[in-house]
Amino acid sequence: MPHAPVLPNLRHPHHLFIDGAWREPHSREQTHVVSPTTGAVIATLASGDADDIAAAVDAARAAFDHGPWPHLSPTERAAYLRRMGELLRARIPDLANAWIEQIGALAGVAPLVVGGGVAWFDSYADLADRYAWSETRALADAPGTALVVREPVGVVAAIAPWNNPFGIMAGKIAPALLAGCTVVMKPAPETPIEAWIIAEAAQDSGLPPGVLNLVVADRAASDSLVRHPGIDKVSFTGSVAAGTHIAAVCGARMARCTTELGGKSAAIVLDDFPIETAARTLARTITMSAGQICAVLSRAIVPEAHRAAFVAAAVDEMRRVRIGHPRDAAAEMGPLAMVRQRERVEAFVAQAIAEGATLATGGARPAHLPDGAYYEPTLLTDVDPANIAAREEIFGPVLTVLGYDTLDQAIALANATPYGLYGTVFTHDAAAFSRVARGVRSGTLTQNAFRFDSALPFGGFKLSGCGREGGKEGLDSFTEYKAVIPAAAAPAGHSVL
Repeated sequence: MPHAPVLPNLRHPHHLFIDGAWREPHSREQTHVVSPTTGAVIATLASGDADDIAAAVDAARAAFDHGPWPHLSPTERAAYLRRMGELLRARIPDLANAWIEQIGALAGVAPLVVGGGVAWFDSYADLADRYAWSETRALADAPGTALVVREPVGVVAAIAPWNNPFGIMAGKIAPALLAGCTVVMKPAPETPIEAWIIAEAAQDSGLPPGVLNLVVADRAASDSLVRHPGIDKVSFTGSVAAGTHIAAVCGARMARCTTELGGKSAAIVLDDFPIETAARTLARTITMSAGQICAVLSRAIVPEAHRAAFVAAAVDEMRRVRIGHPRDAAAEMGPLAMVRQRERVEAFVAQAIAEGATLATGGARPAHLPDGAYYEPTLLTDVDPANIAAREEIFGPVLTVLGYDTLDQAIALANATPYGLYGTVFTHDAAAFSRVARGVRSGTLTQNAFRFDSALPFGGFKLSGCGREGGKEGLDSFTEYKAVIPAAAAPAGHSVL
């Protein structure tokens, strides 16, 4: 049965939010939102150009340099975050529908995930009175003390990807605002609707003009955002290619930069853990959001003696996954976010097979879903560590199986990619878990489950990016240290500089 799109009502879909008001864009281009289930355009919103981006940066710059925002106390700023959280919580149905329609997220899952994004506002507001905004420190070279303070880094460009547009954007702007920064939001053009809802909440919360701004733009215009001298920090989540470019641009002018760029996360299964349980767990994990999660466990590293049993159980479980329209209550996996993403996944799988991998199941478009960007859960085995499927992020429902003989070999295989974002160890042996967790070079290691916690820092090693989001570390990244040394602390006859 066809499902008509269910989209939120936006007050100003053809305007951008700049300096506290909805403005007609300078650009005459438009942003078209395409359904992943039908390929049809389902919404049209405003699109900006370099002039619109400059206006948004200027507004944020003025609000930071001359406005009250950075001079309010953290508790006062937290009150705005709580109000925004209340407004956004009331719009969880709108946020969920936006995510469902833009990338094909399952209707049964979307409210929970976007609710987690709303929670960022409360969790950072709760930090306002507990965070170490200042510290008195004894001097090493003279009697007396100095003050070490944390001040806002300045004007922030917050750039979010299409796979989790609300949660990732919320995880950037909530700590940035609490720190006293002002922000220019730049959502992915494929998934802009959530940013409009955030901007509406900012306006309704009474946030001072220029503190939070919204511009959507194409790649060329977006590049002017990270190059703009008025931007003090870029917080980016997305591809390695875009992230390394942004880091290079920021480095050239010493702008601060945080990047989260994806991963090729490994699940190491040890001998003591039931192999069929691990296989079924990972078969279900790779189909979450059709595998379009930066940290998804896309490599299973299993004992060679149990590899055949693992493959058999994983194949059986993958073939049980019900693929369907995201609003179908029986569906357990929806489409990929767009046709071009499915084509990218297909190309990766074809190359992996050409390099010697065996296709155990999947690798095709489901026959009962001829429209949209659907793709079957896919398992690749007989994979050499140098195979593209063992090294590169595919960002789709593709699980790669590698075998090992010793624990040291398993750790080496986990580390044998250019990424280092996330990993899991399936074992009931606490000592073995600790050994593997400390040996694998990734930002997060868990035991027996794919899980996250907002109180903890999230980010990665190597090409997975620089910096951390979440927890107090996510707030740290929007601040700068300043040492304040009073005159009484300076030794006689010595300059403090």
